[in-house]
Amino acid sequence: MEPSSYIFGRNPVIEALKSGSPVEKVFICYGVSGDPVRRIYSLAKQAKIPCLTQDKRKFTELEKTVVPPGSNSQGVLALLRTFELFSVQELVSQSLKKQNPVIVILDEISDPQNLGAIARSAECSGASGIILTQRNSSPITPLSVKISAGALEYIPVAKASNLTLLFEYLKENGFWIIGTDSEAEKLYTAPVYDIPVALVIGSEGKGLRHSTKKHCDILIKIPLSGRIESLNASVAAGVVLFEIARQRTAALL
Repeated sequence: MEPSSYIFGRNPVIEALKSGSPVEKVFICYGVSGDPVRRIYSLAKQAKIPCLTQDKRKFTELEKTVVPPGSNSQGVLALLRTFELFSVQELVSQSLKKQNPVIVILDEISDPQNLGAIARSAECSGASGIILTQRNSSPITPLSVKISAGALEYIPVAKASNLTLLFEYLKENGFWIIGTDSEAEKLYTAPVYDIPVALVIGSEGKGLRHSTKKHCDILIKIPLSGRIESLNASVAAGVVLFEIARQRTAALL
């Protein structure tokens, strides 16, 4: 798996969309307009590729990291997927070769640094794979790969367009859906992991969506003693993943 790369400029992005290149996501700077931009929106919609309008500050930050000095993005960037994505079916099938596998599901994690950090914890704790939501999730960027310390080179990643269908499919294959929620009754240390587990981590700041919670078989919480009411998503994922690993190791002793 290699990190993703970007193309920039209105006509290059249009040609990439027309040719069927593996475009992961399109970014357009707020306020940019005109026929080529409308064409980009239209082509992206036809291909079901997310096309995001970013405020100028965020767009400029991204632009500085991916556009060579002296080049002009014309307010348009497209992220190309240059790594292998597994299908959900492939990832689940491969996971079930292990006894009681753990799959990590990221419910709209949008920060590439959090994605990379979670991938690192997932790979180091022995998880079998990661599933991202198709929309409102961070793509695997060079920054994600760097933060993951190479974990994204090894752990399988898939994308799901519909979490309800994903949860149904996982349950049919013997997985229990376990979500992290600050208002849950069970602690993350509860002995609930001696089964195939799909661990769902909610988005930064908002946590799990209500529509996601209602599909979880179990909700768990990490008790906090400080004044801050929540943990960073990647920290929460790491805490729970290594508790799963700890419990399973202890059960073998």
